[in-house]
Amino acid sequence: MMRLAFLAFLGLQLAASPGAGEETGSYEETASYVVTGDAIMQPLVGGKGDPARGAALIADRQRSLCTLCHSGLFPDAHLHGTLAPDLTGVGARLSEGQIRLRVVDMKRLVPDTIMPSYYRVADEQGRRVAAAWRGKPILGGADIEDIVAYLTTLKG
Repeated sequence: MMRLAFLAFLGLQLAASPGAGEETGSYEETASYVVTGDAIMQPLVGGKGDPARGAALIADRQRSLCTLCHSGLFPDAHLHGTLAPDLTGVGARLSEGQIRLRVVDMKRLVPDTIMPSYYRVADEQGRRVAAAWRGKPILGGADIEDIVAYLTTLKG
């Protein structure tokens, strides 16, 4: 029960505050994308992302929050979460398109997941979302592509 309360608090914090040092106006409008099965086959923006930037984003507990719930071969292993699957080898288990959909909007695949939809702008009616975040994704398309590029390198 305490874990669920913490996750609810975390969700409110995520919805209420931009990442450290980030300007809320820096995000582009979300681009349309096509879901095919359990994947988004085409990049959200201009092409492949940068795996190095993706690794930095994954490790950034203020911006992406990935390591609050996930573990893997990332820095500061003692700070990794255990609420979500270990991401070690995710690039061998899932295709690039499957990873992209999971980061963009995991709720499409698992409606009651605790993982936020990083790119989809949710219906905010009845939700407590700070004015600075209304109508904006958590991460921009280029950020998502960087994370996808990095996660696809995790083969073993």
